[in-house]
Amino acid sequence: MKKVILALYGILCSAWLIAQPQYADSLLKERLGRGVVAIKQNSSEAFVSWRYLDTDPTDIAFDVYRNGTKLNSKPISRSTWYVDTEAPTDSAIYEVRPARNTAAPSGSYTLPTDAPIGYVEIPLYRPQGGHTPDGRPYTYSAGDASMGDVDGDGSYEIILKWDPSNSRDNAHDGYTGNVLFDCYRLTGERLWRIDLGPNIRAGAHYTQFMVYDLDGDNRAEVVMRTSDGSIDGMGQVIGDAFADYRLTGDTAAVRHRFAAPPMQGRILSGKEYLTVFSGLTGEALQSIDYVPERGNVEAWGDNRANRSDRFLACIGYLDGIRPSVIMCRGYYTRTVLAAFDWDGKQLHQRWVFDSQLPEWRSYAGQGNHNLRVADVDSDGCDEIVYGSCTIDHDGRGLYSTGLGHGDAMHLTAFYPDSTSLQVWACHENKRDGSTLRDARTGRIIHQYPSNIDVGRCMASDIDPRYPGVEMWSLASGGIRSIDGSITANQVKGLSTNMAVWWDGDLLRELLDGTRVSKYMWEADTCATLIQFEGCARINGTKSNPCLAADIVGDWREEVLVRTEDNSALRLYLSTIPTPYRFHTFLHDPIYRISIATQNVAYNQPTHTGFYMGADIKGPFRGTIIP
Repeated sequence: MKKVILALYGILCSAWLIAQPQYADSLLKERLGRGVVAIKQNSSEAFVSWRYLDTDPTDIAFDVYRNGTKLNSKPISRSTWYVDTEAPTDSAIYEVRPARNTAAPSGSYTLPTDAPIGYVEIPLYRPQGGHTPDGRPYTYSAGDASMGDVDGDGSYEIILKWDPSNSRDNAHDGYTGNVLFDCYRLTGERLWRIDLGPNIRAGAHYTQFMVYDLDGDNRAEVVMRTSDGSIDGMGQVIGDAFADYRLTGDTAAVRHRFAAPPMQGRILSGKEYLTVFSGLTGEALQSIDYVPERGNVEAWGDNRANRSDRFLACIGYLDGIRPSVIMCRGYYTRTVLAAFDWDGKQLHQRWVFDSQLPEWRSYAGQGNHNLRVADVDSDGCDEIVYGSCTIDHDGRGLYSTGLGHGDAMHLTAFYPDSTSLQVWACHENKRDGSTLRDARTGRIIHQYPSNIDVGRCMASDIDPRYPGVEMWSLASGGIRSIDGSITANQVKGLSTNMAVWWDGDLLRELLDGTRVSKYMWEADTCATLIQFEGCARINGTKSNPCLAADIVGDWREEVLVRTEDNSALRLYLSTIPTPYRFHTFLHDPIYRISIATQNVAYNQPTHTGFYMGADIKGPFRGTIIP
């Protein structure tokens, strides 16, 4: 009877998979480990959590060991967490093993003696501040982070950007300190530091860093724009160590007589490179001339690099098999994207898309402060959803909506049982407001026009009373359901910022800076689930954590935040019991790529390439939901 049930379950799972957006069977994915983690819940209890992998048998069960002694009386088959109610006060090694001697991997985690309650602490090496050429001091704060398995052991390391206190938006003049990057293990061991040098200006729009295994060797690379004077993790200088392309007050006044005040600190000329760094050592493996190149800055729409130096970047499976890195320049006017493949030794340019070409003129001015990547047309290859337009996997335009620039955008399957993807976006033109469109064609499904600059929008399933994903923006008239109707007008405390799967049900929670809250639909209000005390947000009014993603443990997401004094990162994970165990979302390409692009300009939350919500029933990612 058991074999019959398992056979039927396999058929149901196959049917579910057929209905999902398709990728090639040979698509290269990360080789993930068990992701075991343990944190103290109080002085005598430890919460242990681990991954349920796509490669695990559906009937797999687990045993949990502390210092070699099994803790559970029966194999754990319905969840991927365990509470040790007799946790020792000193160091303990927790190990999770398959209960029936399968070939599936085990995993372990060492809980240190002085472990804090409620989070994993990652000590940081905060850089010393400095002074700009005009004598002004600056300090450093921990900023955006990404993750990648840099040594091939199946566990993620953290790549952290250090922002100087004088970081600038492109619209503003002034010198900035150097941008720095560190790589840390979760234990706090620092592997390397990269210094981008004086010729890469600091600010949210200048340095988009991609962390991903690009050549399939199970070790992540780090890719970003560099210049003369950048220093890799081995201490080697890229290009000319003495070049300084920053404008001084005098040179700015001479070059641009219409500029007032002079464009001190701006960089309008000089070498730019695209560099691939080893994720393990920080060594610069190859640097090539940066594409898209700067050229004449005025050709991008102004004379001070406000438009020419607006950068985006992403990862995409453009051939349906291997990941490529796509570097992008411009979105207010001219838009250029360049795709590259890394074979472990060299970068190979795949294609360049340029809105300056006559056939792509309608794509100019359609970019966002962020982007999304997905196989939107079900051909097995990824497209780049570049704000209000979409670029096909072959570097040709797929469609342009003409809705223009915006600050936020969300891509997922909004409808239960959906076989397609949709895009919810807000627009800055004081005309188009917020729109839900078909990701394949650009067809507008719902639109809520507005005469204001709609700077923020959000989309997640937060209300179980209505099917599908809910959506809202600063000018949507309230929370909207997938049929366009208003489910709630003004909701106190409703964030339009980020989202996180936290409390263990099938709904999503809201993340704003250092606070996770839940929409309480019966009362039309939001309740705080957890406040990360002693921590600080990043990116100013954008109010982000350093990273929010499934980094360790079960299917839910973790929140990585900096401490107020920048001495450490804190990795918070939910210890709320969940009745569900799902195959990790990390092997969903759309979800994993959304982690890689979270640091790009105005951070956006992760999203899956399948529908995730309260009305899921039947086979779903390795389990059956009644």
